[in-house]
Amino acid sequence: MLYAPGHVDCLPEEVGYDASRVDVLHAHFQKLMDQKKIQSASYCISRYGKIFMHGAVGPLSFRGGDEPLLPTTAHRVASITKAIVTVAIAKLVEDGMLRLDNPVGLFLPQFNADPFNKIDLYSLLTHTSGLHPDCASSLIPHHQSYWDRIGRYFETYDPADGELDWISAALGGGLSKKVGEEWQYCSFGFCILGEVIKKVTGVGAEQYVEEQILKPLGMQDSMFQLTPQLASRFIIRSERQEQRLKDIIEGKQAEASPAEKLWENIPSTGGGLSSTPADLIRFANMTLGMGKLGETRILGRKTVEKFTTRALYNTPDYCWGSNNPDRSYGIGFDMRRGSAFLYSPTSYSHEGAGACSMIMDPTEQLAAVWFVPFMDDNWHDEAIFNVTNIIWSGLQ
Repeated sequence: MLYAPGHVDCLPEEVGYDASRVDVLHAHFQKLMDQKKIQSASYCISRYGKIFMHGAVGPLSFRGGDEPLLPTTAHRVASITKAIVTVAIAKLVEDGMLRLDNPVGLFLPQFNADPFNKIDLYSLLTHTSGLHPDCASSLIPHHQSYWDRIGRYFETYDPADGELDWISAALGGGLSKKVGEEWQYCSFGFCILGEVIKKVTGVGAEQYVEEQILKPLGMQDSMFQLTPQLASRFIIRSERQEQRLKDIIEGKQAEASPAEKLWENIPSTGGGLSSTPADLIRFANMTLGMGKLGETRILGRKTVEKFTTRALYNTPDYCWGSNNPDRSYGIGFDMRRGSAFLYSPTSYSHEGAGACSMIMDPTEQLAAVWFVPFMDDNWHDEAIFNVTNIIWSGLQ
């Protein structure tokens, strides 16, 4: 097994954890690699703010070989980005610039028309806005996703026609449900939140996140646009990505078409961040610290309590074939419950496609982040749910 250890603050036993579970975790990752379900795995786990498990197993490249994945290897974190954007919204609430019950139309006039005028910031954060969920096109015949509509608009856009308005183009897809009727996971809604951040701060949402959250927390390996330095230690998932990373490292920028350049106007707040396990554990421990990491304050205690307390009750979840009559969810954070999980009922989390996971358990003061890059387009729940139980089983 290719294994690379990472920096730790203490031994597992020092924070009341059974060190033998590390071998169980590695064996589980190896089994998933042998089954060709994941390429490799990396993780960082802390208790009471101290990292006691940190490492990586498997190869750096999709081709295999002897070059190992490292704990410092960077990955795209996909929808874990939403957890960080949620904190950005929370900061603006603290500063009096937003309220969760504000209608989106207060900031973006495209939402002032029925039925969109009933959508507020709270419903976007809790995925109850009624906007079509991700991947709806695969479930609804002839459905045109918000992204498809934006893409076609960009292809025909002429500056002579007036100011760019990708939001109106997208909203031509309408709603799938009434506001608050169902939980439906919607990344487009978080792009709209990014546009709200831009509107009220006067800077791009990505810049706001970097200046107000990432830099203060010392998350130096977390960014929306890869630098050559971070690209040089990024996981290699495909030939196409390998070439893109090489171009970034060498300072080459392929010429984009006018339509492709227009996509830069869409906030990357739905899933555009890249990071490492150790960087994300700093964010996780900030939330467990009730808004503080060391002497750095990002949020106040009451704000963290509000956002990480269950917000939805008796809200059904039929998204992607689910049949859950009572979806447990916080404000921007998942609070999934059920017989499958060993973590405390107070726990909150976020996952990212392809895949990665970040879970915070305030009862046990345990935080865990792991990346398990899938080898195909299927969803392998044993790389997420089973890993959760292996990690939590070590608590003594």
